[in-house]
Amino acid sequence: MKLYFKIPQGLKAEVDKELFESKKMFQNGKLQLSWRHLERAHILGQSYPIEHTLTHWQMICFAFKIKNTKEILGQIPRLLVGGVKSFVGEIPVGNTGGANVPPLKPMEIPKDLKQILSNYQ
Repeated sequence: MKLYFKIPQGLKAEVDKELFESKKMFQNGKLQLSWRHLERAHILGQSYPIEHTLTHWQMICFAFKIKNTKEILGQIPRLLVGGVKSFVGEIPVGNTGGANVPPLKPMEIPKDLKQILSNYQ
C-alpha cells in the first residue's frame, strides 16, 4: 500500500489554479463554471490528504454561499473522511467530489486532467 503525504509542487500549482479559477468565476456570478473548477481541483488533488480536504472545504463553502442544503449535507462526510482515504490510497479515481455523485464511484478523468496527472505518476 502506498501512503500519500505531500503533493508534487507542479501538481499543487494545477490544483491551486483550478481553485483560483473557481473563485474568479464565483465572483463573476458564473456558478456552474465555478463549481466545475472545484470538481477539476478535486480530481487533481484527491490523492493527497491536504488538497483533497481543502477541495471539499471549498465545496462546502460554495454550498453554504448558494444555500444548497443537499450539497452541504453531502460534503460533511466527504470533508471528514476524504483526507484519510487519500492518505491510505483508497480514493475513487476521477470522482468529482460533489453530492450529486456517490462518494466511492470511480469516474472517467477528462483528457486534459489525465495528461496533467500522468506527469506525476
